Amino acid sequence: MEGEKGVGLERVVFFSDAVFAIAITLLVLDIRVPEIPGALEDERLPEELAALWPKYLSYVLSFVVITMYWMGHHSIFSYIRGYDRTLMWLNALFLMAIAFLPFPTSLLGEYGEHRLAVVVYAGSLAVARLLLTAVWWYASAGRRLVDRGLSERMVRAHLLRGLAMPAVFVLSIGVSFLSLSAAMYTWGLLVAADLLAQRALRRRGW
Repeated sequence: MEGEKGVGLERVVFFSDAVFAIAITLLVLDIRVPEIPGALEDERLPEELAALWPKYLSYVLSFVVITMYWMGHHSIFSYIRGYDRTLMWLNALFLMAIAFLPFPTSLLGEYGEHRLAVVVYAGSLAVARLLLTAVWWYASAGRRLVDRGLSERMVRAHLLRGLAMPAVFVLSIGVSFLSLSAAMYTWGLLVAADLLAQRALRRRGW
C-alpha cells in the first residue's frame, strides 16, 4: 500500500461529507412557497401545492440517490487506508458531480416532460457514480491504497456494484426515446439493484 495515511485521510472524508450535506440541502431550495393574492389563498392554495408534485418527486428521488451515493462513498473509504494526490483529485471530481446535482434535479422538476431534461438528469447521476467507481478502482488496483489482504472478490464486487447504477441510468436514457414515463420508472430499479448488490455481498461474506 502506497500513499500517505492518518489525519489527512480523515480530512478527505470529512470534506466529502460536508459536500454531500450541502448538496442534499440545496435540493429543497427549488421547492418554493406559491405566491397567491391574499383574497384567493383559501381557494388556490391546495391547487398550487398540488401543482408542485414534479418538484416533490425530483426532490425525493435525488435525496434517495445522493444518500445511496454517500453510503457507497462511506463503504469504499472504509477499506481505504491511505491517499495520494491522484485519489484526492478523483474524489474531488466525484464531489464536483455531486455538488452539480441540484441543477439537473431542478431541471427535471421544471421540465420533466421534455426528453432533454430526463437525459441531463440521468446522465449527471450516471457520471457521478462512475466517478465514485473510479475512486475505488484507483485505490484498489494493485492494492495501491487498500489493505494488501483485501480479496480480489471483494474488489470485483464493489466494482460491479459501482457499475450497476450507471447502467440503469444509461438504460433510462435509451428508454426515454420511446417513453419518458417509462424512463423515469426504470429509475426505480436503482434501489432494487443496490439492495440486491448489498444482499449478495452479505451472503458471500464479502
